[in-house]
Amino acid sequence: MEEFDYIIVGAGSAGCVLADQLSADPACNILLVEEGGSGDSFVVNMPKGFGKTLTDPATAHFYPTANARETGAGREVWLRGKMLGGSSAVNGMVWNRGVAADYDRLAELAGDQWSWQHMLPLFLSIENHASGASPDRGAGGPIEVKTHPAPSPLLKAWLEAGHAMGLAIKADHADPKQEGIGPLQWNIDAKGRRVSAARGFLKRARQRPNLKVETGVRTDRVVIENHRAVGIAGVRSDGAAVAFRCRGEVILSAGAIGSPRILQLSGIGAADALRRAGIDVALDSPDVGHHMREHMLIMMNWRLKRMRDSVNNQFSGARLIANVARHMVGRNNTMSYGSSEAAAFVRVLPESERPDTQVMFAPYSIDAGRGMAMETEPGMQIFSMTLRPRSEGHVLVTSSDPAAMLHIDPNFFTDDYDRRAAIGQFRYVRKLMAQAPIQPFIVGETDFTAKAQSDEEILDLFRRYGGAGYHATATVRMGKDNSAPLDGRLRMRGIDGLRVVDCSVFPEMIAGNTNAPTMGLAMRAAQLIHEDRRSGNAQAA
Repeated sequence: MEEFDYIIVGAGSAGCVLADQLSADPACNILLVEEGGSGDSFVVNMPKGFGKTLTDPATAHFYPTANARETGAGREVWLRGKMLGGSSAVNGMVWNRGVAADYDRLAELAGDQWSWQHMLPLFLSIENHASGASPDRGAGGPIEVKTHPAPSPLLKAWLEAGHAMGLAIKADHADPKQEGIGPLQWNIDAKGRRVSAARGFLKRARQRPNLKVETGVRTDRVVIENHRAVGIAGVRSDGAAVAFRCRGEVILSAGAIGSPRILQLSGIGAADALRRAGIDVALDSPDVGHHMREHMLIMMNWRLKRMRDSVNNQFSGARLIANVARHMVGRNNTMSYGSSEAAAFVRVLPESERPDTQVMFAPYSIDAGRGMAMETEPGMQIFSMTLRPRSEGHVLVTSSDPAAMLHIDPNFFTDDYDRRAAIGQFRYVRKLMAQAPIQPFIVGETDFTAKAQSDEEILDLFRRYGGAGYHATATVRMGKDNSAPLDGRLRMRGIDGLRVVDCSVFPEMIAGNTNAPTMGLAMRAAQLIHEDRRSGNAQAA
């Protein structure tokens, strides 16, 4: 059986970066394993194609959760990408790295190697920003980044409404001062195409002979011998068993759901819980799958006076066909833009010294009673999320059967801070939408959320209809403390030759979207892995 220096499980935002960075050393033999397919299609590359890919079992995972809602659909289902590029191939393409305070806090928790001093140069090396290089923006990197090329009058009015609330209007959210309002940056190229981690990093890496990519393989466990990871085992899409051997390190990059699943199926987790699931214990690591943080949000719609200010009628019939045709010939239009078009980072709690809430703007409105369908009348949508929630959930296996359903419970709003923040941001959004600059455009908040007025009514609305931002972290956290499953170099405590490199390792949430931070994390992890390889120190302290 062929042996590899590194086996990377999961070809998402982290796995693609690692495959590129590790295979740059021709002395290393790398295997990248992905459960999904190639992900290289017109629909994937078209930004607004995510409405299709997120509903297709060929390109997305569907994870039922324990979060029961009264939306007619029963329990909330979380979505993740299932292809080369992972969730970076199906997400909203918001490019938001977080700010210095996030990484300096990470350094406090896990080690100085994660400080902003180390991370900013890596982010700059990743980016090829359409606005050019600056002390805060990168140019020449593999991920193309741009700002909305044609802000509408509605978007401009929303920014002015924020300014009337005392917010600075920012041209770029890479500004070191996070607080403010401005158009979003997207990882979308000049021709309006999605730049996923697969397109930005893996495409060039696959030209190297020392990188092998296996798609259609579901990894079910890490093979452990004498407390060392020596390979992986799983099944191909046709059900055939498959295994790969590793003489160096196994690196899990399967995400905040996938990585704890594989660890627990491998016997790494809370011993009592593993035994109840019928799994032999290889390592009692109680925090694996626990301490999960996730954003909770709810969509608020405003009815607009004129359809010309909304894109609700652009995603069906002849208009949809025309928009897709324009996109195909490289003409930017709504099919070429990210899911949201602008954001504000604000403080809604009196004790907050830095932004505690992210508010997102989109020029369309979803009919809450019809799934993902657009409203037929003109509308716009706002949602907000608590940047650093404190409620903790979990992801746990329920059986030794790899196909068994996971028990995913986000435990939203179990911490009073999160409840107060949700109420505060809901009321903040209403104040913003009451400002003079936006008034000529709107009729008012739609009935779905307008009926919620008291604190309890607002929380009840969140509980019944709210959902995740798909930004889960911390299920395999790193930390200086020995209770963390990983040390500060992302090595599994108690098992040699095993690391986790994905958003599950962040012990607290980076304040914003998780795609860019995960790529930056993987860049830094590759540096640490190279250092440990040279020093022969690849096992956890």
